[in-house]
Amino acid sequence: MLKNDVPELLAPAGSPEALNAAIAAGADAVYLGMTAFNARMSAKNFSRSALCDAVKTAHAAGVRVYVTLNTTVLDREMASAIELATFLYRSDVDALIVSDMGLASKIHSLFPDFELHGSTQCSGHNTDAAVFLAEHGFSLMVAARELDRENLKKLTENSPIPIEVFVHGALCVSASGQCLMSSMVGGRSGNRGECAQPCRLPYNHRYPLSLKDNCLAGHITELMSMGVASLKIEGRMKSPDYVYAVVSVYRRLLDEKRNANAGEIAYLSEVFSRGGFTDGYFTGDHGNMNGIRSEADKAASAAVRPLYKTKPHERQPIESYNRTADPVSAGSAGKIATPHRIMSSARFYDASTIPDGKSFDIVYLPLDRFDGRKANGVLLPPVIPDSERETVAAKLAKARAAGVVHALVGNIGHISLAKEAGFVLHGDFRLNITNSESARLYSEIFDDYILSPELTLPQIRDIGGAKCVIIYGRIPLMLLEKSCNTTRLADRRNVVFPVLAEGGREIVLNSVPIYMADRRESLEKLGDFGGHFIFTTEGPQEVRYLLSNYEKGLPTKKEVRRIK
Repeated sequence: MLKNDVPELLAPAGSPEALNAAIAAGADAVYLGMTAFNARMSAKNFSRSALCDAVKTAHAAGVRVYVTLNTTVLDREMASAIELATFLYRSDVDALIVSDMGLASKIHSLFPDFELHGSTQCSGHNTDAAVFLAEHGFSLMVAARELDRENLKKLTENSPIPIEVFVHGALCVSASGQCLMSSMVGGRSGNRGECAQPCRLPYNHRYPLSLKDNCLAGHITELMSMGVASLKIEGRMKSPDYVYAVVSVYRRLLDEKRNANAGEIAYLSEVFSRGGFTDGYFTGDHGNMNGIRSEADKAASAAVRPLYKTKPHERQPIESYNRTADPVSAGSAGKIATPHRIMSSARFYDASTIPDGKSFDIVYLPLDRFDGRKANGVLLPPVIPDSERETVAAKLAKARAAGVVHALVGNIGHISLAKEAGFVLHGDFRLNITNSESARLYSEIFDDYILSPELTLPQIRDIGGAKCVIIYGRIPLMLLEKSCNTTRLADRRNVVFPVLAEGGREIVLNSVPIYMADRRESLEKLGDFGGHFIFTTEGPQEVRYLLSNYEKGLPTKKEVRRIK
Protein backbone atom coordinates (compact mmCIF):
# COMPACT_ATOMS: atom_id res chain seq x y z
CA MET A 1 0.00 0.00 0.00
CA LEU A 2 1.00 3.61 -0.46
CA LYS A 3 1.77 5.78 2.52
CA ASN A 4 -1.24 7.22 4.35
CA ASP A 5 -3.54 4.54 2.95
CA VAL A 6 -5.54 2.78 5.63
CA PRO A 7 -3.81 -0.56 6.27
CA GLU A 8 -5.65 -3.84 6.02
CA LEU A 9 -6.94 -5.07 9.38
CA LEU A 10 -6.14 -8.78 9.64
CA ALA A 11 -7.97 -10.80 12.29
CA PRO A 12 -7.54 -14.32 13.69
CA ALA A 13 -10.17 -16.98 13.05
CA GLY A 14 -9.44 -20.08 15.08
CA SER A 15 -12.98 -21.37 14.57
CA PRO A 16 -16.07 -20.64 12.45
CA GLU A 17 -17.51 -18.70 15.39
CA ALA A 18 -14.39 -16.54 15.63
CA LEU A 19 -14.57 -15.98 11.86
CA ASN A 20 -18.08 -14.57 12.22
CA ALA A 21 -16.94 -12.39 15.11
CA ALA A 22 -14.06 -10.99 13.06
CA ILE A 23 -16.36 -10.17 10.16
CA ALA A 24 -18.90 -8.52 12.48
CA ALA A 25 -16.15 -6.42 14.08
CA GLY A 26 -14.97 -5.06 10.74
CA ALA A 27 -11.90 -7.08 9.77
CA ASP A 28 -10.70 -6.63 6.19
CA ALA A 29 -9.19 -10.10 6.13
CA VAL A 30 -8.94 -13.17 8.34
CA TYR A 31 -6.29 -15.84 8.72
CA LEU A 32 -7.09 -19.39 9.71
CA GLY A 33 -5.59 -22.86 9.78
CA MET A 34 -6.57 -26.27 8.58
CA THR A 35 -6.10 -29.48 10.57
CA ALA A 36 -2.52 -29.91 9.28
CA PHE A 37 0.58 -27.81 8.54
CA ASN A 38 -0.36 -24.78 10.63
CA ALA A 39 1.49 -23.22 13.55
CA ARG A 40 -1.50 -23.40 15.90
CA MET A 41 -2.38 -27.08 15.79
CA SER A 42 -4.15 -26.78 19.16
CA ALA A 43 -6.71 -24.33 17.80
CA LYS A 44 -10.10 -25.64 16.72
CA ASN A 45 -9.11 -25.00 13.09
CA PHE A 46 -11.13 -25.84 9.98
CA SER A 47 -12.10 -29.04 8.21
CA ARG A 48 -12.28 -28.92 4.42
CA SER A 49 -16.05 -28.49 4.35
CA ALA A 50 -15.84 -25.79 7.04
CA LEU A 51 -13.15 -24.03 5.01
CA CYS A 52 -15.37 -23.91 1.95
CA ASP A 53 -18.18 -22.46 4.04
CA ALA A 54 -15.78 -19.95 5.63
CA VAL A 55 -14.56 -18.69 2.26
CA LYS A 56 -18.13 -18.25 1.01
CA THR A 57 -19.16 -16.42 4.20
CA ALA A 58 -16.11 -14.14 4.20
CA HIS A 59 -16.22 -13.37 0.47
CA ALA A 60 -19.92 -12.55 0.63
CA ALA A 61 -18.96 -9.92 3.23
CA GLY A 62 -16.03 -8.66 1.14
CA VAL A 63 -13.45 -10.13 3.54
CA ARG A 64 -10.33 -11.91 2.30
CA VAL A 65 -9.24 -15.32 3.63
CA TYR A 66 -5.61 -16.31 4.22
CA VAL A 67 -4.78 -19.87 5.20
CA THR A 68 -1.70 -20.77 7.23
CA LEU A 69 0.57 -23.49 5.87
CA ASN A 70 3.33 -22.13 8.05
CA THR A 71 5.10 -25.14 9.55
CA THR A 72 8.20 -26.94 8.39
CA VAL A 73 7.41 -29.88 6.13
CA LEU A 74 9.11 -33.29 5.94
CA ASP A 75 9.81 -35.11 2.68
CA ARG A 76 7.20 -37.73 3.48
CA GLU A 77 4.61 -34.98 4.01
CA MET A 78 5.33 -32.88 0.94
CA ALA A 79 2.81 -34.63 -1.32
CA SER A 80 0.07 -34.14 1.29
CA ALA A 81 0.98 -30.47 1.73
CA ILE A 82 0.83 -29.89 -2.02
CA GLU A 83 -2.51 -31.71 -2.24
CA LEU A 84 -3.87 -29.45 0.51
CA ALA A 85 -2.53 -26.36 -1.28
CA THR A 86 -4.26 -27.57 -4.44
CA PHE A 87 -7.55 -27.89 -2.56
CA LEU A 88 -7.15 -24.39 -1.10
CA TYR A 89 -6.33 -22.97 -4.52
CA ARG A 90 -9.49 -24.44 -5.99
CA SER A 91 -11.51 -23.29 -2.96
CA ASP A 92 -10.89 -19.60 -3.71
CA VAL A 93 -8.62 -18.94 -0.73
CA ASP A 94 -7.07 -15.51 -1.30
CA ALA A 95 -3.54 -16.28 -0.08
CA LEU A 96 -1.38 -18.80 1.74
CA ILE A 97 0.87 -17.88 4.68
CA VAL A 98 3.99 -20.04 4.27
CA SER A 99 7.32 -20.38 6.08
CA ASP A 100 8.92 -23.48 4.50
CA MET A 101 10.86 -22.26 1.47
CA GLY A 102 10.74 -25.68 -0.19
CA LEU A 103 6.98 -25.86 0.11
CA ALA A 104 6.61 -22.27 -1.09
CA SER A 105 8.83 -22.93 -4.10
CA LYS A 106 6.79 -25.97 -5.05
CA ILE A 107 3.46 -24.17 -4.66
CA HIS A 108 4.64 -21.19 -6.69
CA SER A 109 5.85 -23.42 -9.50
CA LEU A 110 2.48 -25.19 -9.64
CA PHE A 111 0.22 -22.18 -9.03
CA PRO A 112 2.05 -19.00 -10.07
CA ASP A 113 -1.09 -16.91 -9.51
CA PHE A 114 -1.62 -18.14 -5.92
CA GLU A 115 -0.68 -15.31 -3.55
CA LEU A 116 2.00 -16.24 -1.00
CA HIS A 117 2.73 -14.38 2.23
CA GLY A 118 6.05 -14.91 3.99
CA SER A 119 5.19 -15.99 7.53
CA THR A 120 6.83 -14.44 10.58
CA GLN A 121 8.41 -17.91 10.90
CA CYS A 122 10.64 -16.88 7.95
CA SER A 123 12.45 -14.54 10.40
CA GLY A 124 12.26 -11.68 7.90
CA HIS A 125 13.74 -8.64 9.60
CA ASN A 126 15.32 -6.55 6.86
CA THR A 127 14.92 -5.30 3.29
CA ASP A 128 17.17 -8.00 1.87
CA ALA A 129 14.80 -10.64 3.25
CA ALA A 130 11.87 -8.94 1.53
CA VAL A 131 13.83 -8.84 -1.73
CA PHE A 132 14.63 -12.55 -1.42
CA LEU A 133 10.98 -13.41 -0.81
CA ALA A 134 9.84 -11.26 -3.72
CA GLU A 135 12.32 -13.04 -6.00
CA HIS A 136 10.89 -16.38 -4.89
CA GLY A 137 7.24 -15.67 -5.59
CA PHE A 138 6.01 -14.01 -2.39
CA SER A 139 3.76 -10.96 -2.54
CA LEU A 140 3.96 -9.89 1.14
CA MET A 141 6.32 -10.31 4.09
CA VAL A 142 5.25 -10.51 7.70
CA ALA A 143 7.90 -8.52 9.56
CA ALA A 144 9.71 -9.97 12.55
CA ARG A 145 8.00 -8.84 15.74
CA GLU A 146 11.28 -7.68 17.28
CA LEU A 147 11.79 -4.75 14.88
CA ASP A 148 11.81 -1.25 16.31
CA ARG A 149 10.19 1.75 14.64
CA GLU A 150 13.41 2.85 12.91
CA ASN A 151 13.91 -0.50 11.22
CA LEU A 152 10.24 -0.92 10.40
CA LYS A 153 10.32 2.45 8.67
CA LYS A 154 13.42 1.50 6.67
CA LEU A 155 11.79 -1.79 5.73
CA THR A 156 8.50 -0.31 4.54
CA GLU A 157 10.32 2.40 2.59
CA ASN A 158 12.60 0.00 0.73
CA SER A 159 10.77 -3.32 0.51
CA PRO A 160 9.66 -4.40 -2.98
CA ILE A 161 6.58 -6.08 -1.47
CA PRO A 162 4.04 -4.94 1.16
CA ILE A 163 4.86 -5.42 4.84
CA GLU A 164 2.55 -6.81 7.50
CA VAL A 165 3.11 -5.85 11.16
CA PHE A 166 1.92 -7.68 14.26
CA VAL A 167 0.11 -5.12 16.42
CA HIS A 168 -1.72 -6.99 19.16
CA GLY A 169 -1.50 -10.23 21.11
CA ALA A 170 0.85 -12.76 22.64
CA LEU A 171 4.58 -12.28 22.12
CA CYS A 172 7.18 -15.03 21.87
CA VAL A 173 10.42 -14.06 23.58
CA SER A 174 12.46 -15.86 20.91
CA ALA A 175 12.70 -14.64 17.34
CA SER A 176 10.05 -16.45 15.32
CA GLY A 177 11.31 -19.51 13.50
CA GLN A 178 14.34 -19.52 15.79
CA CYS A 179 12.93 -21.28 18.85
CA LEU A 180 13.82 -24.93 19.41
CA MET A 181 13.27 -25.12 23.15
CA SER A 182 9.86 -26.80 23.08
CA SER A 183 11.16 -29.29 20.53
CA MET A 184 14.51 -30.13 22.12
CA VAL A 185 13.34 -30.15 25.73
CA GLY A 186 9.76 -31.38 25.46
CA GLY A 187 9.53 -33.11 22.09
CA ARG A 188 6.88 -30.67 20.82
CA SER A 189 8.14 -28.50 17.97
CA GLY A 190 7.08 -24.89 17.73
CA ASN A 191 8.14 -24.97 14.09
CA ARG A 192 5.63 -27.79 13.62
CA GLY A 193 2.74 -26.06 15.38
CA GLU A 194 3.01 -27.89 18.71
CA CYS A 195 4.73 -25.39 21.00
CA ALA A 196 4.39 -26.22 24.72
CA GLN A 197 5.24 -22.61 25.68
CA PRO A 198 8.33 -23.21 27.84
CA CYS A 199 8.86 -19.44 27.83
CA ARG A 200 5.87 -19.09 30.17
CA LEU A 201 7.52 -21.24 32.85
CA PRO A 202 9.68 -19.98 35.74
CA TYR A 203 13.48 -19.88 35.53
CA ASN A 204 15.76 -18.77 38.37
CA HIS A 205 12.54 -18.52 40.45
CA ARG A 206 11.28 -15.73 38.18
CA TYR A 207 9.70 -15.40 34.73
CA PRO A 208 12.49 -13.85 32.62
CA LEU A 209 11.19 -15.32 29.35
CA SER A 210 7.47 -14.57 29.70
CA LEU A 211 6.51 -11.34 27.94
CA LYS A 212 3.45 -9.17 28.23
CA ASP A 213 1.16 -9.09 25.22
CA ASN A 214 2.05 -6.69 22.45
CA CYS A 215 -0.19 -3.65 21.95
CA LEU A 216 0.52 -1.00 19.32
CA ALA A 217 -2.90 0.62 19.51
CA GLY A 218 -1.14 3.77 20.69
CA HIS A 219 0.96 3.94 17.53
CA ILE A 220 -1.64 3.58 14.77
CA THR A 221 -0.98 6.93 13.09
CA GLU A 222 2.76 6.27 13.02
CA LEU A 223 2.25 2.85 11.47
CA MET A 224 -0.06 4.37 8.87
CA SER A 225 2.48 7.08 8.00
CA MET A 226 5.15 4.39 7.48
CA GLY A 227 3.06 2.76 4.79
CA VAL A 228 2.52 -0.53 6.63
CA ALA A 229 0.18 -2.59 4.45
CA SER A 230 -1.46 -4.85 7.02
CA LEU A 231 -1.99 -4.83 10.79
CA LYS A 232 -2.24 -8.30 12.27
CA ILE A 233 -4.01 -9.23 15.50
CA GLU A 234 -2.93 -12.50 17.15
CA GLY A 235 -5.41 -14.92 18.66
CA ARG A 236 -6.35 -18.13 16.87
CA MET A 237 -6.51 -19.79 20.28
CA LYS A 238 -8.75 -17.03 21.65
CA SER A 239 -12.54 -16.91 21.98
CA PRO A 240 -14.93 -15.23 19.52
CA ASP A 241 -15.63 -12.57 22.18
CA TYR A 242 -11.91 -11.75 22.33
CA VAL A 243 -11.73 -11.50 18.56
CA TYR A 244 -14.76 -9.23 18.33
CA ALA A 245 -13.64 -6.97 21.18
CA VAL A 246 -10.09 -6.43 19.99
CA VAL A 247 -10.84 -6.17 16.28
CA SER A 248 -13.63 -3.65 16.87
CA VAL A 249 -11.26 -1.31 18.75
CA TYR A 250 -8.62 -1.41 16.01
CA ARG A 251 -11.34 -0.97 13.35
CA ARG A 252 -12.47 2.22 15.04
CA LEU A 253 -8.91 3.54 15.32
CA LEU A 254 -8.20 2.93 11.64
CA ASP A 255 -11.49 4.44 10.51
CA GLU A 256 -10.87 7.53 12.62
CA LYS A 257 -7.13 7.61 11.77
CA ARG A 258 -6.07 8.07 15.37
CA ASN A 259 -4.27 6.38 18.24
CA ALA A 260 -6.04 4.66 21.12
CA ASN A 261 -6.85 6.70 24.20
CA ALA A 262 -6.28 5.56 27.77
CA GLY A 263 -9.81 4.20 28.09
CA GLU A 264 -9.46 2.06 24.98
CA ILE A 265 -6.11 0.67 26.15
CA ALA A 266 -7.67 -0.15 29.53
CA TYR A 267 -10.55 -1.93 27.81
CA LEU A 268 -8.18 -3.99 25.67
CA SER A 269 -6.26 -4.90 28.83
CA GLU A 270 -9.47 -6.10 30.47
CA VAL A 271 -10.24 -8.25 27.44
CA PHE A 272 -6.90 -10.04 27.81
CA SER A 273 -3.45 -9.15 29.08
CA ARG A 274 -0.52 -10.46 31.06
CA GLY A 275 -0.14 -7.77 33.67
CA GLY A 276 -0.72 -5.07 31.08
CA PHE A 277 0.79 -4.55 27.63
CA THR A 278 4.14 -3.77 26.09
CA ASP A 279 5.26 -1.85 23.04
CA GLY A 280 8.90 -2.42 23.96
CA TYR A 281 10.06 -3.94 20.69
CA PHE A 282 8.52 -1.11 18.67
CA THR A 283 9.88 1.68 20.89
CA GLY A 284 13.19 -0.03 21.63
CA ASP A 285 12.58 0.20 25.38
CA HIS A 286 12.95 -3.35 26.70
CA GLY A 287 12.88 -2.42 30.36
CA ASN A 288 9.35 -3.43 31.34
CA MET A 289 8.35 -6.17 28.93
CA ASN A 290 7.98 -9.18 31.22
CA GLY A 291 4.60 -10.27 32.50
CA ILE A 292 2.49 -13.27 33.46
CA ARG A 293 -1.25 -13.87 33.42
CA SER A 294 -2.48 -13.30 36.97
CA GLU A 295 -5.73 -14.29 38.61
CA ALA A 296 -6.72 -10.62 38.53
CA ASP A 297 -6.17 -10.60 34.77
CA LYS A 298 -8.37 -13.66 34.39
CA ALA A 299 -11.12 -12.14 36.53
CA ALA A 300 -11.08 -8.94 34.48
CA SER A 301 -11.40 -10.91 31.26
CA ALA A 302 -14.26 -13.00 32.61
CA ALA A 303 -16.24 -9.83 33.29
CA VAL A 304 -15.95 -8.53 29.70
CA ARG A 305 -19.01 -9.25 27.58
CA PRO A 306 -18.71 -7.38 24.29
CA LEU A 307 -21.98 -6.27 22.72
CA TYR A 308 -22.01 -7.34 19.08
CA LYS A 309 -23.18 -4.57 16.79
CA THR A 310 -23.79 -4.35 13.06
CA LYS A 311 -20.46 -4.51 11.25
CA PRO A 312 -19.23 -0.99 10.49
CA HIS A 313 -18.17 -1.62 6.90
CA GLU A 314 -20.23 -2.60 3.91
CA ARG A 315 -17.87 -4.05 1.32
CA GLN A 316 -18.31 -5.34 -2.17
CA PRO A 317 -18.47 -9.14 -2.23
CA ILE A 318 -15.37 -10.88 -3.54
CA GLU A 319 -16.12 -12.74 -6.75
CA SER A 320 -14.89 -16.22 -7.53
CA TYR A 321 -11.40 -16.37 -9.03
CA ASN A 322 -12.40 -19.10 -11.47
CA ARG A 323 -8.98 -20.62 -11.11
CA THR A 324 -7.90 -23.41 -13.42
CA ALA A 325 -8.55 -26.83 -11.99
CA ASP A 326 -5.15 -28.27 -12.80
CA PRO A 327 -1.82 -26.99 -11.56
CA VAL A 328 0.79 -25.71 -13.99
CA SER A 329 3.26 -28.46 -14.76
CA ALA A 330 6.48 -27.83 -12.89
CA GLY A 331 8.48 -30.31 -14.91
CA SER A 332 11.16 -32.51 -13.44
CA ALA A 333 13.24 -30.77 -10.82
CA GLY A 334 16.06 -33.26 -11.18
CA LYS A 335 18.52 -34.33 -8.51
CA ILE A 336 20.12 -32.02 -6.03
CA ALA A 337 23.61 -31.09 -7.10
CA THR A 338 26.17 -32.62 -4.76
CA PRO A 339 29.82 -31.52 -4.58
CA HIS A 340 32.55 -34.15 -4.67
CA ARG A 341 33.27 -33.63 -0.99
CA ILE A 342 31.25 -32.18 1.87
CA MET A 343 33.41 -30.41 4.41
CA SER A 344 33.71 -31.05 8.13
CA SER A 345 33.18 -27.85 10.08
CA ALA A 346 32.89 -26.38 13.56
CA ARG A 347 31.87 -23.13 15.14
CA PHE A 348 33.60 -21.75 18.19
CA TYR A 349 32.51 -18.83 20.34
CA ASP A 350 35.97 -18.28 21.79
CA ALA A 351 39.12 -18.25 19.65
CA SER A 352 41.22 -19.45 22.58
CA THR A 353 39.43 -22.83 22.55
CA ILE A 354 40.25 -23.58 18.90
CA PRO A 355 42.81 -26.42 18.86
CA ASP A 356 46.07 -26.13 17.00
CA GLY A 357 46.38 -28.17 13.84
CA LYS A 358 43.76 -28.95 11.20
CA SER A 359 40.87 -30.69 12.94
CA PHE A 360 38.26 -29.29 10.52
CA ASP A 361 38.08 -28.06 6.95
CA ILE A 362 36.27 -24.93 8.12
CA VAL A 363 36.44 -23.23 11.50
CA TYR A 364 33.89 -20.46 12.11
CA LEU A 365 33.98 -17.69 14.67
CA PRO A 366 31.21 -15.10 15.19
CA LEU A 367 31.84 -12.10 12.98
CA ASP A 368 32.50 -9.75 15.88
CA ARG A 369 35.13 -12.18 17.28
CA PHE A 370 36.80 -13.40 14.10
CA ASP A 371 40.47 -14.31 14.29
CA GLY A 372 42.10 -14.84 10.89
CA ARG A 373 44.96 -16.77 12.49
CA LYS A 374 42.79 -19.63 13.72
CA ALA A 375 39.53 -19.36 11.78
CA ASN A 376 38.92 -19.44 8.04
CA GLY A 377 35.19 -18.80 8.36
CA VAL A 378 32.85 -16.27 9.95
CA LEU A 379 29.46 -16.88 11.49
CA LEU A 380 27.13 -14.05 10.53
CA PRO A 381 25.00 -12.54 13.30
CA PRO A 382 21.61 -14.24 13.50
CA VAL A 383 19.84 -10.88 13.16
CA ILE A 384 20.96 -7.97 10.95
CA PRO A 385 18.26 -5.29 10.75
CA ASP A 386 18.64 -2.57 8.13
CA SER A 387 20.15 -0.15 10.67
CA GLU A 388 23.06 -2.57 11.24
CA ARG A 389 23.70 -3.55 7.61
CA GLU A 390 26.53 -1.09 6.92
CA THR A 391 28.36 -2.00 10.13
CA VAL A 392 28.13 -5.72 9.37
CA ALA A 393 29.20 -5.14 5.75
CA ALA A 394 32.31 -3.32 6.96
CA LYS A 395 33.20 -6.17 9.35
CA LEU A 396 32.69 -8.70 6.57
CA ALA A 397 34.98 -6.75 4.26
CA LYS A 398 37.63 -6.62 6.98
CA ALA A 399 37.40 -10.36 7.58
CA ARG A 400 37.56 -11.11 3.86
CA ALA A 401 40.61 -8.86 3.47
CA ALA A 402 42.25 -10.78 6.33
CA GLY A 403 41.93 -13.99 4.32
CA VAL A 404 38.74 -15.45 5.75
CA VAL A 405 37.05 -17.46 2.98
CA HIS A 406 33.83 -18.98 4.31
CA ALA A 407 30.61 -17.47 5.69
CA LEU A 408 27.94 -19.38 7.63
CA VAL A 409 24.59 -17.75 6.85
CA GLY A 410 21.42 -18.45 8.84
CA ASN A 411 18.87 -16.03 7.39
CA ILE A 412 17.48 -15.31 3.92
CA GLY A 413 18.10 -11.62 4.56
CA HIS A 414 21.85 -12.13 4.98
CA ILE A 415 22.64 -13.99 1.78
CA SER A 416 23.27 -10.92 -0.35
CA LEU A 417 25.56 -9.37 2.29
CA ALA A 418 27.84 -12.41 2.37
CA LYS A 419 27.73 -12.77 -1.39
CA GLU A 420 28.64 -9.11 -1.97
CA ALA A 421 31.66 -9.52 0.32
CA GLY A 422 32.98 -12.39 -1.81
CA PHE A 423 32.68 -15.30 0.61
CA VAL A 424 31.99 -18.94 -0.11
CA LEU A 425 28.49 -19.34 1.32
CA HIS A 426 27.30 -22.12 3.65
CA GLY A 427 23.77 -22.45 5.07
CA ASP A 428 23.24 -22.62 8.82
CA PHE A 429 20.67 -24.68 10.75
CA ARG A 430 18.64 -21.49 11.35
CA LEU A 431 17.28 -21.82 7.80
CA ASN A 432 15.13 -24.72 9.07
CA ILE A 433 15.82 -27.05 6.13
CA THR A 434 13.68 -30.15 6.65
CA ASN A 435 13.00 -31.45 3.14
CA SER A 436 14.54 -32.03 -0.28
CA GLU A 437 12.64 -29.15 -1.91
CA SER A 438 14.24 -26.67 0.51
CA ALA A 439 17.59 -28.38 0.05
CA ARG A 440 17.24 -28.06 -3.73
CA LEU A 441 16.47 -24.34 -3.48
CA TYR A 442 19.34 -23.62 -1.11
CA SER A 443 21.79 -25.80 -3.06
CA GLU A 444 21.68 -23.08 -5.73
CA ILE A 445 22.91 -20.57 -3.14
CA PHE A 446 25.17 -22.45 -0.72
CA ASP A 447 28.06 -24.86 -1.14
CA ASP A 448 26.46 -26.93 1.61
CA TYR A 449 23.82 -26.47 4.32
CA ILE A 450 23.29 -27.65 7.89
CA LEU A 451 19.97 -29.42 8.26
CA SER A 452 17.48 -28.64 11.02
CA PRO A 453 18.48 -30.27 14.33
CA GLU A 454 14.83 -31.26 14.76
CA LEU A 455 15.19 -34.03 12.17
CA THR A 456 15.60 -37.71 12.99
CA LEU A 457 18.20 -39.90 11.28
CA PRO A 458 15.66 -41.40 8.81
CA GLN A 459 14.39 -37.90 7.96
CA ILE A 460 17.95 -36.72 7.39
CA ARG A 461 18.58 -39.70 5.15
CA ASP A 462 15.59 -38.72 2.98
CA ILE A 463 17.27 -35.43 2.07
CA GLY A 464 19.93 -35.52 -0.61
CA GLY A 465 22.54 -33.01 -1.64
CA ALA A 466 25.33 -31.28 0.23
CA LYS A 467 23.87 -31.78 3.69
CA CYS A 468 25.64 -31.18 6.96
CA VAL A 469 24.46 -32.50 10.31
CA ILE A 470 25.19 -31.19 13.79
CA ILE A 471 26.88 -34.15 15.46
CA TYR A 472 28.18 -32.41 18.57
CA GLY A 473 27.24 -29.37 20.58
CA ARG A 474 24.70 -27.49 22.64
CA ILE A 475 21.95 -26.51 20.22
CA PRO A 476 20.90 -22.84 20.44
CA LEU A 477 17.30 -23.07 21.65
CA MET A 478 16.22 -19.44 21.67
CA LEU A 479 17.36 -16.22 20.02
CA LEU A 480 16.59 -13.25 22.26
CA GLU A 481 16.32 -9.60 21.23
CA LYS A 482 15.44 -8.70 24.80
CA SER A 483 18.11 -9.66 27.32
CA CYS A 484 17.12 -12.12 30.03
CA ASN A 485 19.82 -10.50 32.23
CA THR A 486 21.59 -13.67 33.27
CA THR A 487 24.19 -16.11 31.97
CA ARG A 488 22.21 -19.17 33.07
CA LEU A 489 18.56 -20.15 33.31
CA ALA A 490 17.63 -22.85 35.82
CA ASP A 491 14.18 -24.39 35.45
CA ARG A 492 11.95 -25.91 38.15
CA ARG A 493 13.99 -29.15 38.12
CA ASN A 494 17.21 -27.13 38.36
CA VAL A 495 18.17 -28.04 34.79
CA VAL A 496 20.51 -25.27 33.64
CA PHE A 497 20.46 -23.63 30.22
CA PRO A 498 23.54 -21.47 29.52
CA VAL A 499 23.00 -18.04 27.91
CA LEU A 500 25.60 -16.57 25.55
CA ALA A 501 25.91 -13.29 23.67
CA GLU A 502 25.81 -13.57 19.88
CA GLY A 503 25.80 -10.67 17.45
CA GLY A 504 24.39 -8.18 19.95
CA ARG A 505 21.61 -10.58 20.99
CA GLU A 506 21.49 -13.55 23.34
CA ILE A 507 21.14 -17.24 22.68
CA VAL A 508 19.80 -19.75 25.17
CA LEU A 509 21.67 -23.05 24.79
CA ASN A 510 20.42 -26.54 25.49
CA SER A 511 21.28 -27.96 28.89
CA VAL A 512 23.04 -30.95 27.27
CA PRO A 513 24.91 -31.31 23.97
CA ILE A 514 24.16 -33.54 21.04
CA TYR A 515 26.81 -36.28 20.97
CA MET A 516 27.13 -38.77 18.13
CA ALA A 517 30.79 -39.83 18.36
CA ASP A 518 29.86 -43.39 19.27
CA ARG A 519 27.12 -43.65 16.66
CA ARG A 520 29.29 -43.93 13.56
CA GLU A 521 27.28 -46.84 12.22
CA SER A 522 24.03 -44.85 12.41
CA LEU A 523 25.64 -41.82 10.79
CA GLU A 524 27.09 -43.84 7.92
CA LYS A 525 23.55 -44.81 6.90
CA LEU A 526 22.85 -41.15 6.10
CA GLY A 527 24.90 -41.34 2.91
CA ASP A 528 27.23 -38.45 2.11
CA PHE A 529 27.15 -35.74 4.76
CA GLY A 530 29.39 -33.32 6.58
CA GLY A 531 29.66 -33.31 10.37
CA HIS A 532 29.29 -30.00 12.18
CA PHE A 533 30.45 -29.27 15.74
CA ILE A 534 29.26 -26.44 18.00
CA PHE A 535 31.64 -25.43 20.79
CA THR A 536 30.17 -22.90 23.20
CA THR A 537 30.81 -23.45 26.92
CA GLU A 538 33.70 -25.92 26.51
CA GLY A 539 37.23 -24.98 27.54
CA PRO A 540 40.38 -25.90 25.52
CA GLN A 541 40.99 -29.14 27.42
CA GLU A 542 37.41 -30.34 26.98
CA VAL A 543 37.54 -29.53 23.25
CA ARG A 544 40.66 -31.67 22.85
CA TYR A 545 39.05 -34.50 24.83
CA LEU A 546 35.88 -34.42 22.73
CA LEU A 547 37.77 -34.41 19.45
CA SER A 548 39.90 -37.33 20.60
CA ASN A 549 36.77 -39.26 21.59
CA TYR A 550 35.16 -38.53 18.26
CA GLU A 551 38.17 -39.80 16.30
CA LYS A 552 38.11 -43.01 18.36
CA GLY A 553 34.33 -43.40 18.31
CA LEU A 554 34.16 -43.48 22.10
CA PRO A 555 31.11 -42.79 24.27
CA THR A 556 31.09 -40.13 26.94
CA LYS A 557 30.01 -40.35 30.57
CA LYS A 558 28.38 -36.92 30.42
CA GLU A 559 24.64 -36.51 29.94
CA VAL A 560 24.04 -36.00 26.24
CA ARG A 561 21.30 -35.95 23.63
CA ARG A 562 21.24 -38.28 20.61
CA ILE A 563 19.82 -37.79 17.15
CA LYS A 564 17.15 -40.49 17.04
